Amino acid sequence: MAEEKVRKTRASGLPRLVMPEQNPVRRATNFEEVPYGISLEVAMDEASRCLRCPKPRCMAACPVNINIPQFIAEIAEGNPQAAAEKLKTQTALPAVCGRVCPQELQCEGSCVLGLRGQPVAIGTLERFAADYVRQNKLDKLPEKAAPTGKKVAVIGCGPAGITAAADLAIAGHEVEVFEALHLPGGVLMYGIPQFRLPKEIVAHEVEQLKKLGVKIHLNYLIGKLESVDQLMKEGFDAIFIGSGAGLPMFLGIPGENSVGVFSANEFLTRFNLMKAYDFPNHATTPIHAKHIITVGGGNVAMDSSRTALRIGAKSTLVYRRAREQMPARKEEVHHAEQEGVDLQLLTNPKRVIADENGKVIALECVRMELGEPDESGRRSVTEISGSEFQIPCDAIVVSIGNRPNPLIPMTCKSLATTRKGTLEVDPETLQTSMAGVFAGGDVVSGAATVISAMGQAKKAAANINKYLRGEPLKDEAAPSAL
Repeated sequence: MAEEKVRKTRASGLPRLVMPEQNPVRRATNFEEVPYGISLEVAMDEASRCLRCPKPRCMAACPVNINIPQFIAEIAEGNPQAAAEKLKTQTALPAVCGRVCPQELQCEGSCVLGLRGQPVAIGTLERFAADYVRQNKLDKLPEKAAPTGKKVAVIGCGPAGITAAADLAIAGHEVEVFEALHLPGGVLMYGIPQFRLPKEIVAHEVEQLKKLGVKIHLNYLIGKLESVDQLMKEGFDAIFIGSGAGLPMFLGIPGENSVGVFSANEFLTRFNLMKAYDFPNHATTPIHAKHIITVGGGNVAMDSSRTALRIGAKSTLVYRRAREQMPARKEEVHHAEQEGVDLQLLTNPKRVIADENGKVIALECVRMELGEPDESGRRSVTEISGSEFQIPCDAIVVSIGNRPNPLIPMTCKSLATTRKGTLEVDPETLQTSMAGVFAGGDVVSGAATVISAMGQAKKAAANINKYLRGEPLKDEAAPSAL
């Protein structure tokens, strides 16, 4: 008992880890990762702050239910390899989640130490353990179950698809992934910039998936080359759809079809997947813009506005609401401001202005003001009459959300969709309207976070296992979740 008291006192007294970062002025000119790594000694100190709660709130707040105290305990004892092995039994993407998860809203936001001080830096420790084994070539694959003789098709090789494929392969099934693009990784590859998520990390995680025996088909667009119905007829016993939400939404304002207006999807894909910053070594035409305006307030808008800086442009972000209403992580907003992004808040786009050749020359906006809170508690915004003004620019990036591409349900009439275009699933099992076809991630929830997509994929994979074993997906005695 005395040792426990000493440990808790020490844990509470240590300051929270602050990750060292690149200088903002320098990093705004390169695509290198912003935070640096940490040493084993620093990681052990931070891990020692964990109280090992009997009922860990952090674990309950994790969408993939990682046993957080367990892997942190290994780091505290100086065993990062053991920590990584424990992580790999619960998540296929620890190095990714350690970098891009909104920990402040989930695990770290629920940490008991955060009630009176600073929570344990769980995300940083997850990243450290995953990086340690990768850099030292100590990766160890989870043990696989005996082959079941069952075949599962996974549509999409993004966070949801990778997670489902890994869990299903570990369960002993034969898994084939069908990816529409020329590289695997989905949004991890085309959407999140190199300075937030180095692509070599994504490639490494995909290689681990292949080592589990998963076969990946690239440049394979389901709905174009084959339909879901055809996959079932070809001998797959079950299908998981994790095709994401890759169809961009636009503002619907006059002039939006002008030359120089991009969706955030296209803009980020040019630099992340097609390497437009390395022209002519890569044949993608670079975007030569002097002033780029990004419209939106989420993480993707932050990624776009920060990418604009890195290609040498002046970068302005326009968002119709106030700072406290921005859906982006506070860390991302802070980084954007540090690097020089000009935040124009309470500002709403009204019209894209183009020259005689149809090329963007300005964005007309109107100032907004906060109104009274609505039923949800969120304050409304209204236009300030007569406050219209123009921001000169030569490129605009629209980052206001995405929805699922309708190609898959259009070519498979048995798949029911919601009015928002997402796939309709049973909320308890994630089975679609087709028996044996399950779905998860953004194609079900709409555009959300990497970790929420992974959480749904794990749930779907568990139910696919039940389905393939002939077990009931629901406890018939329990009341329906619907």
